[in-house]
Amino acid sequence: MQTEYQYINFIKQESKTKTDVFNIVSVSGRNILGQIKWFGRWRQYCFFPSNKTIFNKGCLEDINNFITQLMDARKGKKS
Repeated sequence: MQTEYQYINFIKQESKTKTDVFNIVSVSGRNILGQIKWFGRWRQYCFFPSNKTIFNKGCLEDINNFITQLMDARKGKKS
């Protein structure tokens, strides 16, 4: 699973029973920009941005790619 991108990295923060929590960290400043974690009501991983953060198209595509990888891995485990 790809966790390092040009401007952001995904760092596993916590492992729960069935899901994981990842911090989204900027490569340049090492600031936490948000989290990817399981949202039970929607039964999928979701992006939870930190306050006062701004994302461009490229960063959002990287976040989407990472969530897709997480969901594909989860579906693979169920099969």
